[in-house]
Amino acid sequence: MSRERLVVIGGDAAGMSAASQARKRRGVDDLEIVAFERGRATSYSACGIPYWISGAVDSEQDLIARTPEQHRANGIDLRMRTEVVGIDTATRRVSARDLETGREYDEAYDQLVYATGSVPMRPRAEGFDAPGVYGVQVLDDGVQLIAELDSGRVERVVVVGGGYIGLELAEACQVRGLDVTVVDRSAPPLGTFDPDIGAFVADAVTDMGIALVLGDGAAKVETGPDGRAVAVHTQSGRRLPADLVVLGLGVRPNVALAEAAGIPLGASGGITVDNRMRTLVDGVWAAGDCVESWHRLSGQRMVVALGTHANKQGRVVGINLGGGYATFPGVIGTAVTKVCDLEVARTGLSEAEAEAAGYCFVTAHVDSTTRAGYFPGAKPIRVKLLAEKRSGTLLGAQIVGRDGAAKRIDVLATAIWNEMSVDEVLSLDLSYAPPFAPVWDPVLIAARKAFEAVEADVRRDLRSARG
Repeated sequence: MSRERLVVIGGDAAGMSAASQARKRRGVDDLEIVAFERGRATSYSACGIPYWISGAVDSEQDLIARTPEQHRANGIDLRMRTEVVGIDTATRRVSARDLETGREYDEAYDQLVYATGSVPMRPRAEGFDAPGVYGVQVLDDGVQLIAELDSGRVERVVVVGGGYIGLELAEACQVRGLDVTVVDRSAPPLGTFDPDIGAFVADAVTDMGIALVLGDGAAKVETGPDGRAVAVHTQSGRRLPADLVVLGLGVRPNVALAEAAGIPLGASGGITVDNRMRTLVDGVWAAGDCVESWHRLSGQRMVVALGTHANKQGRVVGINLGGGYATFPGVIGTAVTKVCDLEVARTGLSEAEAEAAGYCFVTAHVDSTTRAGYFPGAKPIRVKLLAEKRSGTLLGAQIVGRDGAAKRIDVLATAIWNEMSVDEVLSLDLSYAPPFAPVWDPVLIAARKAFEAVEADVRRDLRSARG
């Protein structure tokens, strides 16, 4: 009896999680696994690249969780620097190209895992494909950007985009002593947060010496006689000189290969999958940044490019390919980042997202400290909550503060995941000691204020009904 053949496209989080989990459940005599990776590394932390650029992380090796040699030792035929350039779902074959030799060849599959990740968003405007304009998504991108920053010819950097990636890269360049400007078409940075939280972030960024040009997106990149980027022009007509332009606009799913093969995409632009991570094409699975996920609160399909979800989705694929049963239960938009010395986190829905989803809600926020106010090292923290009217169900939470603030978001993410009301959150038995929290943790105070806002709203409605 011949072995079943699994082909995996993509050697990072989702792809290798799927391959490793399938191998764990099925031996080499039962399942042959061939994996293709176009880059030079596997199973690495793309989220750590800005910290490698800044020098907080010593080398790219620190970002690699498992090497190609380790995967091969696990019984996976991993082919590095090899790009899949075509998929024929009718004959169940992929076409691959060795990027070192140029040799092209076909490989058959019984089951296919599509885990190509994402690519940096690049505006379709003049100059954004010029030399000196960098997107950062994979380790090779980090290698190229660090070489450019180390060349000695870069003094001024313009970062296009004020989201997570943009601000992290801006900080990494500023730490290197460079003159950095961030351009973003949104009024506050971190547009997935509410504007009042974004204002805290803007203050922290400017206090660090990074210039912000907000509410004024990049219109084009000006190039010099050698074709290299020399400035960014904004929509309002400002000219921002630059020796280097870094794209921090986020990423989009890398689905060109899937689209060409007739693998259906969803409205979000990601590959359509069911809860077991199967595509609409028989024998083809997909996971990671290239797929769309279901948001448990809004009900919308969306692309979420996070390593946490990629690893979980890859694990689901591997379990199912290994003969088990697993599903991916969706997302709630939990995210955390550090901007300068400011920690910022969110989960659930923002005000704009809650309104778009049709919720009626109240908000509450509290300003407190990360430790007992009298304890050395206590830092400011703001917690903001959204709760559904009447039911009091927690819909969203955002946190901004200094050291020790952001990871409190995990308590609130757990509460939202389990559809808890703010009254139930208020009653949680959270830990307390002066070095870690005030006697009333900021999460509990915010929940109390949100509960009071829900009750006040109900009383207003009753008074209105009585006329």
